[in-house]
Amino acid sequence: MMLELRNVCKAFSGICAVDRVSFEARPGEITGYLGPNGSGKSTTMKMITGLIERTSGEILFDSAPIERDLMAYKRRLGYVPEEPYLYSHLSGLEFLDMVAQLRGLPRRSTAERVQGLLHLFSLHSDRHAAISSYSKGMRQKILLSAALLHNPDLILLDEPFSGLDVASALVLRSLIQELASRGKVVLFSSHELETVERVCSHIVILHHGKVVADDSIERLRTLMALPTLEAIFAELAVEQDTAAISRQIADLIQA
Repeated sequence: MMLELRNVCKAFSGICAVDRVSFEARPGEITGYLGPNGSGKSTTMKMITGLIERTSGEILFDSAPIERDLMAYKRRLGYVPEEPYLYSHLSGLEFLDMVAQLRGLPRRSTAERVQGLLHLFSLHSDRHAAISSYSKGMRQKILLSAALLHNPDLILLDEPFSGLDVASALVLRSLIQELASRGKVVLFSSHELETVERVCSHIVILHHGKVVADDSIERLRTLMALPTLEAIFAELAVEQDTAAISRQIADLIQA
């Protein structure tokens, strides 16, 4: 069981957003998928979910092209998108019940799982409140619960820490590691490089739609003679002189 991308491309109006991207995400590993804004990360994630079609290339899961049986593939997939698309007029409990029904999950056992997730994500006391009244972090936890409700084999997390408080972020970090240890395939995209460095065993860095690194963090540190993932990322994917820009902004506001 493995996620594999082979020379995947996506073009919008003739402009290439994802350019011949190839990598593997294996069970038991946490694969970090990194890149600056506009590098093609979320587009790649949406192609992996089947939400948008690729222009060319192949995406395989468990050695089979995902389009061979897209519905069966989606039943094995859990996805937390970057933007929290939720029915805000529903309560948190109603939303999770709806997700369970749409997935055709057994009512009794799923009801217990929903209640357990609401408790463990500290949402139970607000389960009957409309999602429109939830904070960003609470909405994120509802998305996480919905993504995990059916015990997926492949878990895609696009900026999953967005809006979470420190305690919830620590729980999620530990949860990602626990899921990988149980044989899940986890692909995890985030701007929080310190978290990625602590959580991920393998990273793929995207720049202008192309893969510029695909290796373990340890090997990249050795190969590039750089001490941290932040330094590696800055070397491979950041074109600006951040120190010079910082000085210019400080000079400008002091002028």
